[in-house]
Amino acid sequence: MYRVLILTTACAFLTVAAFGQERRPPEQRGGGDRHIPAHGPPPAAAAPHQAPAPRQEAPRQEAPHQQVQRQENGREEHRSFRDQPGHPEAPHVHPDDRWVGHDSGRNDEHFHVDRPWEHGRFTLGFGRGHEFRIEGGGRDRFWFRGNYFAVAPYDYPYVSDWLWDSDDVVIYEDPDHDGYYLAYNARLGTYVHVLFLGNR
Repeated sequence: MYRVLILTTACAFLTVAAFGQERRPPEQRGGGDRHIPAHGPPPAAAAPHQAPAPRQEAPRQEAPHQQVQRQENGREEHRSFRDQPGHPEAPHVHPDDRWVGHDSGRNDEHFHVDRPWEHGRFTLGFGRGHEFRIEGGGRDRFWFRGNYFAVAPYDYPYVSDWLWDSDDVVIYEDPDHDGYYLAYNARLGTYVHVLFLGNR
């Protein structure tokens, strides 16, 4: 009799705990220290000393965890995103919602699209409160809830640790690069540029 009572009590407790977990807001699910930015980045300030990068025939994949910037003299300079000890070597967002690495502006040829939004626009919602679980794919094509995206080739080095069947992402509008959105990985605190490929 006592075993039945203990088993029934334990099952009831687990049911209540599981129900309470599902009802928490998306930004509170999972790890305790996850941060979902309240808003996307502001438009980048124009950099008068920076000339647009020369157009390349095909995007080239840079060395892992480094972004290359071209200077006016044609030399390449490696840029680091690790702005503080312990921060990722990838574009990321600080707890005060400062977007580190989103400062290249409209003239960045790495994120130029000839026909912006040719597959339509993403409409399921942006920012905090709109967290989506990646359901499959990879950097060239991933999806959730019937909506498909592709990571910008220039950002490939920054998704090597993404989990394409379980990470939660939040989509933000990109104020500087027409046709692109920003996909923020809630587990890692990093983000990349993505193209919307449409929905089914």
